[in-house]
Amino acid sequence: MKVRFPIGRSIDLAELARDPYPIYAELRESEPVSFVPQLNMYFVTRYEDVTTILQDTDHFVVGTERSTVFDTFGEHMMTVEGAPHDFYKRAHQPFFLPATIRDKLEDQIRAHVDLLIDGIEAQGAVEFRAAFASRLPILTMLSMFGLAPEEESRLREWYDSFEKALSNFTWDEGVRAAGRASAADFIALIQHYLDLLRSSAEEYDDSTLLGALLNAPAEDRLNNEQICRNALIIFFGGISTVEALLLNALYALSLHPETLARARRDAVLIPRALNETVRWLGPVQSATRHVVKENELHGVVFQKGDTVNCMLAAANHDPAMFEDPGAFDMDRKNLQRQIGFAVGPHHCLGSRLARVEARIALERLFARLPGLRLDLGRVEGPQGYEFRQPLSAMAVWDVD
Repeated sequence: MKVRFPIGRSIDLAELARDPYPIYAELRESEPVSFVPQLNMYFVTRYEDVTTILQDTDHFVVGTERSTVFDTFGEHMMTVEGAPHDFYKRAHQPFFLPATIRDKLEDQIRAHVDLLIDGIEAQGAVEFRAAFASRLPILTMLSMFGLAPEEESRLREWYDSFEKALSNFTWDEGVRAAGRASAADFIALIQHYLDLLRSSAEEYDDSTLLGALLNAPAEDRLNNEQICRNALIIFFGGISTVEALLLNALYALSLHPETLARARRDAVLIPRALNETVRWLGPVQSATRHVVKENELHGVVFQKGDTVNCMLAAANHDPAMFEDPGAFDMDRKNLQRQIGFAVGPHHCLGSRLARVEARIALERLFARLPGLRLDLGRVEGPQGYEFRQPLSAMAVWDVD
């Protein structure tokens, strides 16, 4: 008797985490919709199908009891649809506009980058994730929210717990409990800073996100619970995406020395290199949706309650959209079609900020650390089929 979804049923999760791209290619070709029993979800891998699902909120939604994001963080802009989603996103969107990022955050980001470089410049070699990539986005989030720099270590611990919980598709109870406990601690911290702001001023400094939210007109103002829950997803996304984008970009460029040399010589090329990194080695590999109305794709009937993982990284390697998708090529004519930050109503709110952080970081790193590259013999990874990046990476540069 013919087995349905033979590729999906044969997927080994350890191998998928080690190198998912050959598996994605096989699925795209032969099983574009496949059930993966180990994760109890469907994988969708073709570009056209992924973009269609992500824009179809009649059949596919983000927030149900089977959502790890909802399970860990509760209700916020990434676990609701329609009017509640629009309300939450509209409240935060002004702080993520290009002009706001430029006027309120770029100088702080540049200062954080230079401070981190000051601490490593004379060494000539450093483990890049711990010394730079994991620290910059936390410092940026602290500045954006208006939290004290001393909170960095606690936020790092919570972030690690969140990352495990949000990719916990096997529903390990210990991981769930740790993620929820960290979320509660984070909410208590944000509540503390909200209380401080309210006790110290009648009008709030809108150069920080918390101040701007408190200053919002009454009809657009979030309550404390809404501010704290949305802060959770902004905090997590603002760290995970930037950390991985920096690591993945330097890894990709180091694998392609000629492209690295071009980006070092001409900073104008850095945004293109980052855009191709998101396509070629996506920090976020998938976007999970939950079926609320029966529908069919490629002969597979999705039932209400099913979970569908839209594999962004697989779509970004679809040869129907990107010529020679396995090649790292920042000169691609259609780079703007990559969907590493998703599409549709849940397109990543912080995508502009992530690009700005990574651009400023690489500009300053290349300017101040001559010959910067990764020592590829001392790189662990990349790893992951939900969030993907090198686990550690030794960066080296020339020191006089």
